[in-house]
Amino acid sequence: MTENDMKNLALFDLRHTLAAELFLGFCYPWEVLPHISKEIANISTSIEMQYLQPAEGVFIHPTAVIDPSARLNAPCIICAHANVRCGAFVRGGVLVGEDCVVGNSVELKNCILFDGVQVPHLSYVGDSVLGHCAHLGAGAIASNLRGDRERVTIRFGNERIPTGLKKCGAFLGDFAEAGCNAVLNPGTVLGRRARAYPLVSVRGFHPADSVIRE
Repeated sequence: MTENDMKNLALFDLRHTLAAELFLGFCYPWEVLPHISKEIANISTSIEMQYLQPAEGVFIHPTAVIDPSARLNAPCIICAHANVRCGAFVRGGVLVGEDCVVGNSVELKNCILFDGVQVPHLSYVGDSVLGHCAHLGAGAIASNLRGDRERVTIRFGNERIPTGLKKCGAFLGDFAEAGCNAVLNPGTVLGRRARAYPLVSVRGFHPADSVIRE
């Protein structure tokens, strides 16, 4: 296990997001967080002719399905064949990739969902990145703020890597999963295909193919 395992190119297949250029500009996923809204604005200039724009700064692919009760705040992009279900709240600074599911009463804020992500039920995802085909079980939470309001660090073995951010959630590599009602504490990083069991409280970095049971 090395710090390279936490880098963007180790966690994500960048062919599965419109924000590939953003990730190529930084080593670690938490470094992209302050730049998501600006990147959405940049991307929107190249897609605006292919996307619907029901409100300023809100871009929806014509094949996406948006429930009438969902709330979409700018800036956001909802890509092809995405499904945003009843009561979902997209607070802004959100890129939802192709074939994603944003389920009932899910709240998203300042985050990127790669293609194929499923957040189907009753979850909060703040200041986070979910890689290609990552999945959150019902009620799983990607928490983004420490209880003491201090800046978030990433636990890596016996080290703590500073992010410099007070708002910093979870980063799930491609095909990573968190079970029902799991809590991904601020600064959680799951490698590709890592799995957290239901109800666990997860912290720090867990490498690819890890299984977190407690």
